[in-house]
Amino acid sequence: MTTPVCTSASNGRTRTTVRPGYPSFASYVQDRQPVLLRTARSLTANPCDAEDLLQTALTKTYVAWDRIEDHRALDGYVRRALLNTRTSQWRKRKVDEFTCDELPEPDPAPGLDDPAEQQALRDAMWRAVLKLPARQRAMVVLRYYEDLSEAQTAEVLGVSIGTVKSAVSRALGKLREDAELVLARD
Repeated sequence: MTTPVCTSASNGRTRTTVRPGYPSFASYVQDRQPVLLRTARSLTANPCDAEDLLQTALTKTYVAWDRIEDHRALDGYVRRALLNTRTSQWRKRKVDEFTCDELPEPDPAPGLDDPAEQQALRDAMWRAVLKLPARQRAMVVLRYYEDLSEAQTAEVLGVSIGTVKSAVSRALGKLREDAELVLARD
């Protein structure tokens, strides 16, 4: 229903139609978007999907804007568009999974995927590093924790590259023989 309204008192021939409710689509979206977005979020699990769903429903509403006679029922129209769009998306979804007798993934190596096992191994490693003599510990930390090269480690500690190589080699040997690390790796 449209109501003719005279916009100029001096010229009775100039008439425009103003709909009750929202004068434009932009004002409707600006005013009702938070409420409609909450409705869209209730239809999807992902907030980004909800925004896309609302955008699609508002696009459909914009296309039909001139055909909607009662703008007081716009929320119902948009909600129905949201629901219909979500239903269409659900029906069109592509299913890439199918049942099979054997799992396609290989069995994971034991202990590597468990965060608790990883943390226990890290703790055991750090305790073993702390058992090393101060000089060897410093070289191992610079070399493997700080990821410095042998030359950079030698420069930082003020020793030769050969000293770094031999000290790190002895330290790694001690770490390989550490009883706590042997238990943690097995």
